[in-house]
Amino acid sequence: MIKKFFKGLHRGEKGITGLETAIILIAFVTVASVLAYSVLSAGIFSSEKGKAAVYKGLDQASASMELRGDVICMGTPANGNTAATVDSVQFTLASVLQDDAVDMTAPPNNGVVINYTDSTGANVPNIGGATGTGNWAAALEGKERGVATMLDADEQMKITVTLPTNTLAGYGSFTIQVIPPKGAAITITRTLPGAIQTVMDLH
Repeated sequence: MIKKFFKGLHRGEKGITGLETAIILIAFVTVASVLAYSVLSAGIFSSEKGKAAVYKGLDQASASMELRGDVICMGTPANGNTAATVDSVQFTLASVLQDDAVDMTAPPNNGVVINYTDSTGANVPNIGGATGTGNWAAALEGKERGVATMLDADEQMKITVTLPTNTLAGYGSFTIQVIPPKGAAITITRTLPGAIQTVMDLH
């Protein structure tokens, strides 16, 4: 009776064949492979996008030019005495790039944009460009290495900015922002002394 009882417990049960086991295993491996490939692809894509964004940010943040030397202000004497207003500013820019030149073509076809603000309330974007107010010009210092209007590696150019207004007087301040087509902007801020001279070195 006991033997019949135990035999009855296992009656009708079927085992899994080796072929079925192999099919299930292959299905699991295939699904896992597809999932792993999708995860890896998404990770690589995100990594490449992040790398591109970092490189672009570094490219925009790095400067293509730098200020060299002093900032010179030139004033217009009023009736021959020392009381005067400033009509132009000179400074020197040098290239910091070894493999890329900066186009310093003067307005109105300029690629470099120069903005001007001062303590009198003047606010002139793109001097000599679209506004047509004021002007600026670049003159190479030393021997030319390439194209005359391009600031190449190890070159320096003297920039003369003719101010859009002639009301900047003693103790006034001004800000000139030089924005190249590529790279960080250069900001020059100076405060004038009380007595304006024809030529002043503001360091």
